[in-house]
Amino acid sequence: MGEKRDPGLASTGTGARASASTSRGERERTGSGRARVASWRSWPSREALTRVGVPRGRIVLDHTMIAVLSILVVTGCYTSGAFDGWYAPLPPLGFGLCAVAALRYHHTTLDHRLAASLGLLAVIALCGLGAYAAGAPTPATVIWIVISVMAMERLPLPAGLATVVVLVAGFVEADETGIIGAGLTTAAVLLAGYSLRLDAEARGAGFQLLAQERLAREAEAASVALAERARIAREIHDVLAHSLSAQMVHLEVARLQIEAGAHRSEILKLVTSARSMAREGLAETRHALSALRGDMAPVEDYLRELAREDRAEVDVTGERRDLPAEASQAVRRVAQEALTNVRKHAPGARTTIRFAYGRDEISLEIRDSGPPRAVGGARGVEELGSSGSGYGLLGMRERAELLGGSLDAGPDGPGFAVRLRVPA
Repeated sequence: MGEKRDPGLASTGTGARASASTSRGERERTGSGRARVASWRSWPSREALTRVGVPRGRIVLDHTMIAVLSILVVTGCYTSGAFDGWYAPLPPLGFGLCAVAALRYHHTTLDHRLAASLGLLAVIALCGLGAYAAGAPTPATVIWIVISVMAMERLPLPAGLATVVVLVAGFVEADETGIIGAGLTTAAVLLAGYSLRLDAEARGAGFQLLAQERLAREAEAASVALAERARIAREIHDVLAHSLSAQMVHLEVARLQIEAGAHRSEILKLVTSARSMAREGLAETRHALSALRGDMAPVEDYLRELAREDRAEVDVTGERRDLPAEASQAVRRVAQEALTNVRKHAPGARTTIRFAYGRDEISLEIRDSGPPRAVGGARGVEELGSSGSGYGLLGMRERAELLGGSLDAGPDGPGFAVRLRVPA
């Protein structure tokens, strides 16, 4: 009997689900907001901070620009007249120190070490301050501009903006045009640094998507491999486990009858039956191995071969096409089980096999006319599940449902009918 539900309880449950849904939506929106805040404060991705995927032409251009700026800084120190005499070695030494600090800065930003990265930028900035104090404002300004761009490109945005703000005082002091020139320099630095940052993050996001796609493909391949292993295990179980267990039962009964001194004919009947099962199991094992290798015979040829032993009629309709291995095996197993059931419960019955290729599915119908005389009443689906071949139409029904199909078995007039439909 159906269970009655209280409308009030139902409405309460609906309201609870709606409230839970609303809360879930609020959490998702809050989580999205937190993600946006975290992205504003976070480091660029490791893919964005590396040179992976950067075109060779872009790398050559970057190196050329670095070389030009380096020459400009060093020569500017000498042309300013501030490093004459004993001070002449200072520009190359200062440039070497800046180069080492810049290389270390690349690694510390890869490791997301903010304090070390800011310390290295401070070392470079102090070199620029020394050049400015010695009377070389142009090299100092170039150094500070490079520091600002590096900070905006590779540091978390708050740290990068703070670095630029600190250096604005230097821009104002070193620029002869005053606040206007310093403002233009600051705007250019922010624009250049942030543009490089966006370009690097876009490249990094592309590599992350490629990595995720690669992982998805690996997971899909693993899933396919597991499904194939499950299919092989199911075939081995269907063919060998049931066949061998049935043989063991017959041989055990034969052993017991031998010990009990049974008649020779009864023992011989059991041994002959076990041998027949072994022969059928071997044939089915070959069919299963052929199916696993993908070189099995077409379904209709298999049905005709199977029906020849029972003198059944086979009718195939529709346009023949290649079938998936699972669908083909389901048809073969059901046909074998149904014919075995006919031999067991309706010997001598007239049997018809109809197989049809549909547009999006295949169908199999096996119908018998019933035994010539009633023997023990009608058959049921439970008997089909325990027929001598051991596969069981109940198991075949589960297989059909796993494939998105259906299997129906039941009385049909004086006889019995089995109908299978599988998408293919």
